[in-house]
Amino acid sequence: MNYFVDERGYYGDFGGAYIPEMLYPNVEELRQKYQAIIDDEQFHQEFKALLKDYVGRPSPLYLAKRLSDKYGANIFLKREDLNHTGAHKINNTIGQILLAEKLGKKRIIAETGAGQHGVATATVCALRGLECVVYMGEVDIKRQAPNVARMKMLGAKVVAATSGSKTLKDATNEAMRDWISNPVDTHYIIGSVVGPHPYPDMVAQFQSIISFETKNQLLEQTGKSLPDYVLACVGGGSNAMGMFYHFIDDETVKLIAVEAAGKGIDSGFSAATTTLGKEGVLHGSRSILMQTADGQVVEPHSVSAGLDYPGIGPQHAHLFKTGRGLYASITDEEALQAGLLLTQYEGIIPAIESAHALAYLEKMQFKAGDNVVVCLSGRGDKDMETYMKYFNL
Repeated sequence: MNYFVDERGYYGDFGGAYIPEMLYPNVEELRQKYQAIIDDEQFHQEFKALLKDYVGRPSPLYLAKRLSDKYGANIFLKREDLNHTGAHKINNTIGQILLAEKLGKKRIIAETGAGQHGVATATVCALRGLECVVYMGEVDIKRQAPNVARMKMLGAKVVAATSGSKTLKDATNEAMRDWISNPVDTHYIIGSVVGPHPYPDMVAQFQSIISFETKNQLLEQTGKSLPDYVLACVGGGSNAMGMFYHFIDDETVKLIAVEAAGKGIDSGFSAATTTLGKEGVLHGSRSILMQTADGQVVEPHSVSAGLDYPGIGPQHAHLFKTGRGLYASITDEEALQAGLLLTQYEGIIPAIESAHALAYLEKMQFKAGDNVVVCLSGRGDKDMETYMKYFNL
């Protein structure tokens, strides 16, 4: 079974490039050039140097001893929260800004939900002196105010998406419209493993540094490079794909992706795509998405802005359909409680997105000696207002 992209841009039944004619030149230019650029030795060295000296990689693989005692297994946290800007998103934006420069683009656009990708994009644009416009849902602008302030301080223009649910899906729609209107000088830095080919593959390659480091760190700490379980939260799914990437072909490693059940699977306020969704096309690729009987996209809900998305990336859809990955879901309440638990057990405040993955540990049964890696995709600074309100702090 091949779990990676084929020459047509598909992962099994999913992927492709379903785009308006106006975007064809942009996407086709990317498709033809991205792999050669990424594989170029000069690009690789510059990417590697920035990850080391600017982002602060490698991020630690931390054995959480109190959590390990609680769950009866070795619980390792891949500390993406310690990256510059506070999340995994910077890995991808560093790669894409270098790619954009190679393509001669002078203007950068992006979409963001939790604001972490927007901050990471604004950060690399400031680093390289490029114009930056970030689209963000009006609802997310209110609930992620610290990240909005950071983007503006970095020199980005933040544009509110005021249609639909006013969240990540709608921000992505607006960014796509901008790209259609500005096809020549603009590069769209998509923040997840979604969108038309080659974005899902390109973003996964940039994020694969997460699992590459993890294999080496695990070998150093345990004598084994392969864990028994790998867990990550999934909205679009870039941190999860980065965490899974170098383990996908080793079927002894169980891959667990945790979606947002919101207020409950059957509540009407959920973002549990694989449970509630069916196959269709969203934002330029064929995948699994939440939709009505006549194909209208269902508005998602999650307390975490970064998981508030009605679809998943096509590679995730393929892993789900083939059974290579287990796709589960966690409610808002379960995630918030898991965030508090990690804070009080290990002194680490996680992003609410990451807390969804942590919460699933409660539902698992381990054998003594099992090695379990959880991708701690981001830190919780941006979510303090939500935590404060829920726990009356």
